[in-house]
Amino acid sequence: MRKKLIAGIGLALVAGLALSGCSARGNSDAGSDSSGGASNVQIKKGDLIGVALPAKTSQNWVLAGAAFEKSIEDAGFKADIQYANAGNPVPDQQGQIQSMVTKGAKAIIIGAADGSQLGTQVQAAKKSGAVVIAWDRNILNTDNVDYYVAFNNFKVGQLQGQALLDGLKAKKPNGPYNIELFSGSPDDANAKVFFNGAMDVLQPKIDDGTLKVVSGQTSFSQTNTQGWLAQNAQSRMTDILTKSYTNTELDGVLSPNDTLARAILTATAAAGKPNPVVTGQDSETASIPLIMQGKQYSTIYKNTTEEAQAAIDLVSDLADGKTPKTTEDKNNDNGKKIVPAVELTPILVTKENAVEAYKGNDTLEELAKKG
Repeated sequence: MRKKLIAGIGLALVAGLALSGCSARGNSDAGSDSSGGASNVQIKKGDLIGVALPAKTSQNWVLAGAAFEKSIEDAGFKADIQYANAGNPVPDQQGQIQSMVTKGAKAIIIGAADGSQLGTQVQAAKKSGAVVIAWDRNILNTDNVDYYVAFNNFKVGQLQGQALLDGLKAKKPNGPYNIELFSGSPDDANAKVFFNGAMDVLQPKIDDGTLKVVSGQTSFSQTNTQGWLAQNAQSRMTDILTKSYTNTELDGVLSPNDTLARAILTATAAAGKPNPVVTGQDSETASIPLIMQGKQYSTIYKNTTEEAQAAIDLVSDLADGKTPKTTEDKNNDNGKKIVPAVELTPILVTKENAVEAYKGNDTLEELAKKG
């Protein structure tokens, strides 16, 4: 039932939405409560669970609200699900979290609009006795986060980097290859983790000459895309092509998500550089046909319903007096501590495995079958 609900919403989404991310480290706690975990928290069925999400700037964020509503209801809790306003997301989300504290939420799940600017709010949540769960993006520079629920973001980047290499070899067996690098928004803590994961795979090939970044732009600060906005990626790609590729072939582009991948492909087509190998992420409905047609090489599938359910399963474990099963990973260091994490496994999707990868998701599976 949940899959059909999410699928139905997905069909109605506009294709050009942009995804946000997470990497700045500013604004530490205003007097941190370093008590750490959630051992003194008392949660019971029927309690209020707050979910603070960023603006509806991507399919996944829209799907997340519906997924959380269903999961919270099924688990026997009450839900307060809030989205930040796109025009003023950080102060809006700060106010929403404070409101959840005032309402007496016993767990507050936060998909941060900017994970570096929530120190005061999560401190207040902890002092009120609530469990604080960072969801999809870590919350930075604070001890007052109990858990982090997300897909393994470093692994996402590694999969993207390897997909770029595989796609290049499939297109042209022998290098060297001319590529460009894009990364996500600097205010998204995930963005740099994605990029670092990809560079873990790509940097050795850049060093040995297999890959050449013709623009010379190889650092996160040079490649990031403010706000995950499609227009910013398209503008940068156009500028790079004009300056560096007048008489040079572009073989591939590392794109951190599907929205930016489509913008990059628009720019390359307009410049007469069709069909570079381009990666992606999020399995957005607008990109599945492009993958099946061979225009976008790959994406990453991160089941939003599964991710929301994992957070509510964690809350249910706490309500049942169980200790949640978590891992400690250096990539989940928020600047003050390594946050205990529930990590889910991302799936690389190409034309070859799309139908199988999307089994159980009616909308994506049907798009893959249509080709």
